[in-house]
Amino acid sequence: MSNTASTGTPMAAGPLTRAVLEIDEYVSGLGWDQPARLFALVDTAQLRSQEPGLAERLGIGDDAAAGALTPIEQDELPAGTPLDEFLGTIAWPDAVAGCALSVERLMLPPSAEASVPEGLDEEHLAKWVAEHPERQEVRMTVAVLRGGKRESALRLREKDSATEVLTGSDLVPGLAEALTATFAE
Repeated sequence: MSNTASTGTPMAAGPLTRAVLEIDEYVSGLGWDQPARLFALVDTAQLRSQEPGLAERLGIGDDAAAGALTPIEQDELPAGTPLDEFLGTIAWPDAVAGCALSVERLMLPPSAEASVPEGLDEEHLAKWVAEHPERQEVRMTVAVLRGGKRESALRLREKDSATEVLTGSDLVPGLAEALTATFAE
């Protein structure tokens, strides 16, 4: 017997992990080189009771697990606005239990840190990383709840498979903190 649901999400995973993996799977289906995508996370049972028409359009039935979260993609992020500045403008209504962001970045292994040239501005550092032979493309999906709980999913482009997605609560702490700040009063 498999512990994987038909969508590939582990059945034993908690609601936040399932939501992160659902978002990762959705964005993965769109391919690489995608813009950042922002999602509101809402309590599925509350959505069904307060917005039955929307729940029906989203295909949410009465069989959703207790405590399940439904990701709802938000409007496209404004082009040309730095992500940290954009996140600082967000205020969520009370009905939103959490939020998630999926974003692609280049990363280097820790061994490359020693070879970073000193004194590079942000633009030149980005160019240096993009040209580095050990760079890897990664898609990070990070979700947080109002209470501070967080979860992340990382997918490397070179290992683009649902079975190769790494999950954990502290994989992208800076982004998780920025998302948590969107719930600050």
